[in-house]
Amino acid sequence: MTGSAEVAAVAARVFRDERVAVLATLIRQVGDFQLAEDSMQDAFESALATWPRDGIPRSPGAWINVTARRRAIDRLRRSRSAADRAARLAERVRLDEQEHPATSEASMIADDRLRLIFTCCHPALDPSAQVALTLRTLGGLTTAEIAHAFLVAEPAMGKRIARAKRKIRDARIRYQVPDDDELPGRLRGVLRVVYLIFNEGYSASAGDQLTRDELCGEAIRLGRLLVELMPAGADVWGLLALMLLHDARRAARTDASGYVALGDQDRSLWDYAQIAEGLRALERGVRFHRPGQYQLQAAITALHIQASDPDAADWAQIADLYAALGRLSPSPVVEVNHAAAVGLAHGPQAGLELLRPLLADPTLQQYQPLHATHAELLSRAGHRPAAAHAYRRAISLTQNAVARAELERRLHGRTNDPR
Repeated sequence: MTGSAEVAAVAARVFRDERVAVLATLIRQVGDFQLAEDSMQDAFESALATWPRDGIPRSPGAWINVTARRRAIDRLRRSRSAADRAARLAERVRLDEQEHPATSEASMIADDRLRLIFTCCHPALDPSAQVALTLRTLGGLTTAEIAHAFLVAEPAMGKRIARAKRKIRDARIRYQVPDDDELPGRLRGVLRVVYLIFNEGYSASAGDQLTRDELCGEAIRLGRLLVELMPAGADVWGLLALMLLHDARRAARTDASGYVALGDQDRSLWDYAQIAEGLRALERGVRFHRPGQYQLQAAITALHIQASDPDAADWAQIADLYAALGRLSPSPVVEVNHAAAVGLAHGPQAGLELLRPLLADPTLQQYQPLHATHAELLSRAGHRPAAAHAYRRAISLTQNAVARAELERRLHGRTNDPR
């Protein structure tokens, strides 16, 4: 007999560490999104019921994988009708044969998770639905986290994901590997998925930790697979560089007291081998002379890292890079960062002028980084009461505990606000 607490802890670890791999493989095997999700859930419920009695298996992840596949077969048996009996039976035989596959697939994509990302980015789905569905499936992000990344309300995002699933079902879109000549056409959506997975890992939208290390690691792993798959993709190298350069500073971003700003970080905690790898990846991307959004972001990050301190950073060049990024890939995120850089390069008032139309946009009223940047620039300009109000607004929109504590520290320290 095994204690229920130990079983629950192991099951939680397997769900956290291996859920994506199991689900991606299962979707490839069964060819049905909902069936795979339901069968995997069955497997975890079975683990919680049987492991206390039978003991935790030597390889819990493999146990979940096999059990989920068998549950899928059971569901096929139970759900078959006269009209689809032959197809269901053939599917069941195919699943059974995959216990000992004889040959490997011919596609260039060797990883189930990367394969599924390309599959979810099917041209029949709306681009935003492609990304949202893949983030939900492979990134393991909640609907609320995805809504945060898209700057939309959670109910609206839930409906978007549900519509994508219905589209897959009604259009009979199969989860199959696209032909190699189709891969470049789906690359944009794939890169965005990996980028958003990393973003949620690097700056968690909610919770008690600033980062979610497993998401950062998964995004970087996928990025490395992508450069192997498409070594001539300029923005593939740019995305890998961006992730590596950011992630190299992860250990120094917090300490016992909470968030640590870039200028105050202990640089001995930076991963310099990873920084070197990131700079090499950026150089590879630049060689193609096709600057894209991820290359530009990686170049901005490199300037921050290579400066001896924040004041020594070339803020004018950083502002110019953000302006170029805004022309190439306009978004509120880029506009806010551009305003912050302009404020540091040419004075806070110049940055505040750029923020003015964003602050008047009703669709951005819940966008926390806008109000946090507004507060910073107001503080630098000496407008303390207005800065305090902006800080409080940003705090009210912050769900991550570490980020909220840092904003509260700035509210008290920079505006003398006692609250």
